[in-house]
Amino acid sequence: MASVVLSEAEKLYIVHGVQEDLRVDGRGCEDYRCAEVETDVVSNTSGSARVKLGETDILVGIKAEMGTPKLEKPDEGYLDFFVDCSSNSPELEGRGGEELGTDIANTLYRVFSCENSVDLKSLCINPKEHCWVLYVDVLLLECGGNIFDAISIAVKAALFNTRIPKVHVLEDEEGTKEIELSDDPYDCIRLNVDEVPCIVTLSKIGYSHVVDATLQEEACSLASLLVSVTSKGAITSMKKVGKGSLDPESIFEMMETGQRVGKALHIALQKILDEEESLGTSRPKVGFLG
Repeated sequence: MASVVLSEAEKLYIVHGVQEDLRVDGRGCEDYRCAEVETDVVSNTSGSARVKLGETDILVGIKAEMGTPKLEKPDEGYLDFFVDCSSNSPELEGRGGEELGTDIANTLYRVFSCENSVDLKSLCINPKEHCWVLYVDVLLLECGGNIFDAISIAVKAALFNTRIPKVHVLEDEEGTKEIELSDDPYDCIRLNVDEVPCIVTLSKIGYSHVVDATLQEEACSLASLLVSVTSKGAITSMKKVGKGSLDPESIFEMMETGQRVGKALHIALQKILDEEESLGTSRPKVGFLG
């Protein structure tokens, strides 16, 4: 992961500021940076979104393709994640970027392994034979800290924007089944994203913890806790990252903060998505390929 080198005096300045609930950029410990969210930014996808969180820039494209259901879940579709770290940072070139991409993809698989996150049964066309597979491609354009949160926001926004063509299964007298796709672009399936979790990363700095850490703050943190939270404040998964350790009391405090911040994050994100949806095709596109 991209990192910066700080002197001991700079680290001490950041740590003391966090203890006083005053970070270098003026935020409190539970405040996010200003986020820009835009959907439907790539034309040849079923759904897409771009999220800029501070200096972190994420692009997500979702492509719906027909596939075969998995043997263990014959009546469900599934999601497939791929993460490409094409940041300008030399640390993310080659093997370092591949390892980070694999780690992020595995985290997303874990977050979406919760049964209620996405209605996978609605993606089934014909049990045991045909289903929709959602290929979720994540592109890390720029790394400015807190990439897990930014990616989870972008994935939820892209899923909200995803439109899957309606399919009709026709069966003839001999029992042969044929699949017919609707030609009407407005005759489509929309996914319910109400239960899709967002990741809240809480970075332990000194005796306190912060959300949405910058690269400089990440350099001062030895351990972070990734908490995936639903819009109702339910925690679906947790993951500790970093070389340091966390004591049980800190973990419980970070979980409570994650729930509180996560609920507020979902409300703010849904408000933006609903406002953008209400504008329809008349909205100006200012982001990627706009």
